[in-house]
Amino acid sequence: MKTLKLIQLYCAVCHHYNNTIAAEVQRLSNNFCPKFTDEECITIYLFGIAEGKFVVKDVYNFIKEYYDDWFPALPSYKKFCKRINFLAPAFQLLFCLLISENILDENHIDHIMDSMPIIVANEQRSGSAKAAKGLCNKGFCSSKKMYFYGVKMHVLGQKQYKTLPKTCMTRIEPASENDITVAKDLLRTVRNINIFADKIYADKDWFEELSLQNINIFTPVKKKKGQEFLDAADALLSSAISRARQAIESFFNWIQEKTRIQTASKVRSDNGLISFIFARLAMLAFFYW
Repeated sequence: MKTLKLIQLYCAVCHHYNNTIAAEVQRLSNNFCPKFTDEECITIYLFGIAEGKFVVKDVYNFIKEYYDDWFPALPSYKKFCKRINFLAPAFQLLFCLLISENILDENHIDHIMDSMPIIVANEQRSGSAKAAKGLCNKGFCSSKKMYFYGVKMHVLGQKQYKTLPKTCMTRIEPASENDITVAKDLLRTVRNINIFADKIYADKDWFEELSLQNINIFTPVKKKKGQEFLDAADALLSSAISRARQAIESFFNWIQEKTRIQTASKVRSDNGLISFIFARLAMLAFFYW
């Protein structure tokens, strides 16, 4: 079964690489066609993550021990790490290509929007961390009530009946970037949908602008200053919206369970972080979505 899984993944990677991805990772050097191919490197990393190896060294050792004869040109661990970082644009593009194959129901207009933290340094080190500083900074995660150094993954997903939402749009932004600021940019080209979201997205003026795009955003009702309890109608509405939003919370928990995407403490560079994130998302898009 694992063998078939690996073959299917390799064939899919080769298909997308030859048709689209190769142009993004061209080499202007004498080593433009290495013995250990980009397709092999991408396949190995995604397969390792799918098999529960969440650290690059664990992926490398897993392949070395069980699939060494499949990849005779597998380089040293140090060179393997460099190749993964070099292929950051390839992982990002592969995820986009795989997610574009998702068949969304055009008649289903209900969507969910939220963000999840990807933590490069925890609260204690959030003020001094410098890894992947081109993408990361210090921010606050309201759901976990903690400061962290890293990025946030913003997701717009189409609601599904009794299952996890289908990903429509994904954006990676620095941890300090406000959710509503990202959402305003994310939804510029979107039309004709309903969105269930958290209170942080509540903005009356913005909602009026979105109505011109036929977008309705539903958020739990905020208490007014000095108000202890919501009235019955507002409480029922807030509960209904919160129930609708539970699917994306489950979605984020599922991603974390399958990939450990929130723990990026081993990442050191911008490209390393991009590979870390989008390799995991591409693996999920291929095997599960």
